[in-house]
Amino acid sequence: MKHELTCIRCPIGCQLTVEVEGENVTVTGNSCPRGAEYGKKEVTAPTRTVTASVRVTGGELPLASVKTATDVPKEKVMDVMAEIRKCSVMAPVKIGDVVIADVAGTGSDVVATRTVKEK
Repeated sequence: MKHELTCIRCPIGCQLTVEVEGENVTVTGNSCPRGAEYGKKEVTAPTRTVTASVRVTGGELPLASVKTATDVPKEKVMDVMAEIRKCSVMAPVKIGDVVIADVAGTGSDVVATRTVKEK
């Protein structure tokens, strides 16, 4: 099976062709090893970093931005978002605070990317 992708690992944006034949995965069109790694991973086991916001109680702002600490499997993104939507934290929140540990069983934590002080 043949896949056409644009590499997002650097600003060059190489046009990749990824061919999968059984267990054999061949990547062409990449300018660097990162492109080959990206193409292979995107076709065999795609992952994403999830970014969102959580409600903050007692804070100077009503929301704090968050993201997954590591990439999560693409098929788990909606499960991760469901847990984030249910989440609410108490102020103060600092950048790097773990808001949800092991979100949706992915092994990745959801961490704050914005500080929100108390009112």
